[in-house]
Amino acid sequence: MTLKNILLLITISLLSQELSIAQNIEILGFGNPNEPSIMMDPNNTNHLVAGANHNFYFSSNDGGLTWASNTLNSSYGVWGDPVIDVDTSGNFYFFHLSNPSTGNFLDRIVCQKSTDNGTNWSNGTFTGPNGNKVQDKQWSVIDRTNNNIYLTWTQFDNYHSSNPADSSIILFSKSVNGGDTWSIPKRINKYAGNCLDDSNTVEGAVPAVGPNGEIYVAWAGPNGIVFNKSIDQGQSWLAEEILINPMPGGWSFDIPGLSRANGLPITKCDLSGGPNHGTIYVNWSDQRNGINNTDIWLTKSTDSGQTWSIPTKVNDDVTNHQQFLTWMDIDQTNGNLFFVFYDRRAHSDNKTDVYIAVSKDGGDTFINKKISETPFLPYESIFFGDYTNITVHNNIVRPIWTRFDVNLSIWTNITPLDEILSIKNDIIDLNDINQYPIPSSNIVYVSFKLHHSSDISLEIYNQKGELVNTQLKNKIMPYGKHVMTINLSDLKLNSGTYYNKLTINGQTKILRNIIIN
Repeated sequence: MTLKNILLLITISLLSQELSIAQNIEILGFGNPNEPSIMMDPNNTNHLVAGANHNFYFSSNDGGLTWASNTLNSSYGVWGDPVIDVDTSGNFYFFHLSNPSTGNFLDRIVCQKSTDNGTNWSNGTFTGPNGNKVQDKQWSVIDRTNNNIYLTWTQFDNYHSSNPADSSIILFSKSVNGGDTWSIPKRINKYAGNCLDDSNTVEGAVPAVGPNGEIYVAWAGPNGIVFNKSIDQGQSWLAEEILINPMPGGWSFDIPGLSRANGLPITKCDLSGGPNHGTIYVNWSDQRNGINNTDIWLTKSTDSGQTWSIPTKVNDDVTNHQQFLTWMDIDQTNGNLFFVFYDRRAHSDNKTDVYIAVSKDGGDTFINKKISETPFLPYESIFFGDYTNITVHNNIVRPIWTRFDVNLSIWTNITPLDEILSIKNDIIDLNDINQYPIPSSNIVYVSFKLHHSSDISLEIYNQKGELVNTQLKNKIMPYGKHVMTINLSDLKLNSGTYYNKLTINGQTKILRNIIIN
C-alpha cells in the first residue's frame, strides 16, 4: 500500500470518528436570519434545501454537512415566512410573502421553483391577491401520489386593526401543474378571528395529506385549536370546524428573552403503511401549566379527525421551565414521530438549548435528547422569528433552528439517529428528588425520576462527614420513577442527624435526615 493510500485511510478514519460525534452545522452566521424552513428530497436524502427570513436560501448536496447560501429574488418581492417543499421529481418549491414594486405590501403568497436542487429559482407565481388585504403565514403540503400542491394561510382584512368589523380567515389554494397556476383562494373556516395577530386571530394553518388524498388542516384562534378537512382535493370542506383542544392561554404568549412567541399547531398524517397508518397528529405548545412553564403537546385522531385524544406532553422533563417553538415531522418509511423545540429545563435563566423528541409508538411515549452543543441566550430586542422546522426520511433527521450569540445564525444537526438516541442528557431536575418521612425511625424512602438510563449512587454520611453506609454504587437504573427504601433498622444507626447523598450521572443532592430510635 502506498503512503498516499495510507494517509487517505487515516483521513477517512479521522473523519468518520469526527462524524460519530454530535455535530451542529452552522448554515449561516450573518444577516440576522430567522424563521428557518428545511426540506429533504426523499428520493435523494443528500439533497436538502432551506430558507430563512427575509430572503435567504441554502442548498446542500451532502446531507447537510456543507451548504451554499444566497439571496432569493422575485419581481413580486421576497418578504419572509419561508416554507420549503419538494415533489416526487425532486423539484423544490420556496413559498414566501411578497413585497411587489407595484401592488400592496404582503398582498399575495409567492411560489418560486427550483429544478436543480435549490441552485437556481424561477421568478415565481402567486396566489391570493385581494385588494389591500394582507396574506400571511402560509404553509404547504404536496400529495406525493399526484404532485398536487396545497396551500393554506391567513388573510387579514386590515393587519393589526382593532376594528371589530375587520377579521382574519383561513384560505386554501392549490396547484395541479407544478406551481404554474393556482386556484382561486377559498375560505375554509366558519369562525373568523380578529386582526390583531394575537390569540384571537386565526393562524397556524399547516396542511397535511391523508392516505386517500384527503386534505387535513388545523389552526388556532378564538375557539382554541380547530380542524377542517376536504375529501375531494379541496373542492369542498366541512361546513363547521371541529374542536381539537381549547388551548388554555391561547397561541400567543410571552417567553422571556423573545420579543414574541407562539404555540401555533402543526398538522401531519402518517402515510407509512405501518401500525399507525392514517393517524392524524397535531403538535403545539401552550401555557396551561403556567406562564413560566410552557410545554409541548401532541394529540392524535384515528378516525379522520372526528375525535381527538387527550393531549400528551412531548417534553419529558419534570421542571417548571420553558419549552417552546416546536415543529414536527413524520418519517413516512416507518411512522416514527420527530419533534424539535427550544428547551430551558437545565437553566434557571433564559439560557436556551435545542432538543429533539422521538416517538416510535404513535405518540404514546417520547425520548427527549438535547442536540445543541452549547446553550445560547436570546434578547427581546432581537427578533428571533416565529418557528423552527425539521425534515425526516428513512431515519435521517435534519432539524433547523435559530440561535443568538453575537449575531443571529441558522443551524442544523447531522448526527446519525442512533447516535442521537444514545446521547445521555445528564441534566436531572434536583428539585424532583424527595425523601420521606422526616424524622424517621425504621424506614426512609428516597424518590426520584430518571429521563433515561442513568448511573446512580446512594450513600449515607454522619454529621462529621464520615461515610457510614453505601446503599448503591454506580448502579445503572432505567428510565422512570424510582423509590428506594433505606431500612434503618438493619443499619443500626444511633439517633441523630444524617445525610443521604444521591448522585445521578455525577450530579449530587444532599438530603438531610433525622433518625429517632
